[in-house]
Amino acid sequence: MSGNEPVYGAGVWHFATYVDRYATDGYGEPRTVLDGIALAGSVGDLSVLDLNWPFPPGDISTAEVKKALDEHRLRAIALTPEIYTGRFARGGFTNPDPAVRTEAIELVAAAAEVGRELGVDYIKLWPGQDGYDYPFQADYADLWGKTTGALRELAQAFPDLKFAIEYKPREPRNRMILSSVARTLLAIQETGADNVGVLLDFGHSLYGGETPAEAARMAIAHDRLFAIDVNDNFRGWDDDMVVGSVHLLETFEFFFALHDAGWEGVWQLDQFPFREDPVEAARAGIRTMRAFHRALSYLDRDQLADAQARQDALAAQRIAKRALFRALAESETA
Repeated sequence: MSGNEPVYGAGVWHFATYVDRYATDGYGEPRTVLDGIALAGSVGDLSVLDLNWPFPPGDISTAEVKKALDEHRLRAIALTPEIYTGRFARGGFTNPDPAVRTEAIELVAAAAEVGRELGVDYIKLWPGQDGYDYPFQADYADLWGKTTGALRELAQAFPDLKFAIEYKPREPRNRMILSSVARTLLAIQETGADNVGVLLDFGHSLYGGETPAEAARMAIAHDRLFAIDVNDNFRGWDDDMVVGSVHLLETFEFFFALHDAGWEGVWQLDQFPFREDPVEAARAGIRTMRAFHRALSYLDRDQLADAQARQDALAAQRIAKRALFRALAESETA
């Protein structure tokens, strides 16, 4: 195998109950964050969790969460403050109401305090409501300035913590301000803060028309790739499907890019198994990621480098597929 086995993680929402605009009663029974932690502990290969905050359904203490994590031998790697709910429908960091904007910043600050208590690696920022829906709706320079200003304020208030921005092209807003790796890196640069970086969600990158491996290389080149989330989709929506279920070769290329650049962070699931068993879906995603890790050791780097130097697409794909298919076959018999 290629180096040490990666640390595997997941967002605790992987084990939640899901709703959509049709099944508003939800898919599966209601679950609290404590239920999610227990299910995550039963997967067997997960070591860390990203937790929503406030802890769903909102009346669960930090002490209770700590106890549950310890019982299931898990660690909180991140907290994700809920700055994307209906309360912030007109924006969190970019809300036109100064009081609501302040509320969003204070919510992140409160999450950071809890994150310190739990010993997390970073606070994840997913500003899904910060954007616009129609032409002429907003002053784009104003939205950009409010966004970078909020990031700078938080980074300066918590210099001992990292903040990882999860960019996405759209949803819930028709257009999000931090919609691509390039725009996110530019916003981070404008903050002037060393503790703000990127969380690269593989599915968001696909959905946004990026090549995830290239996006990862760009973030790493600027020393700003703080974390990753991995899933899959059909590129037309953020489907959050099981890893490698659609874009198998592109996902392998993504992990190759990370490994080739020496990135050693957690390989983290962000899957939404609406109709699948969440524990089995997590195991399936980890099994595929483990096969990617094994395939990295089978990849003939010299042959690949030669093919890439010649930009020989067919030769490069043949080399990658040879390693990948061997590892996948082994994973099915292990």
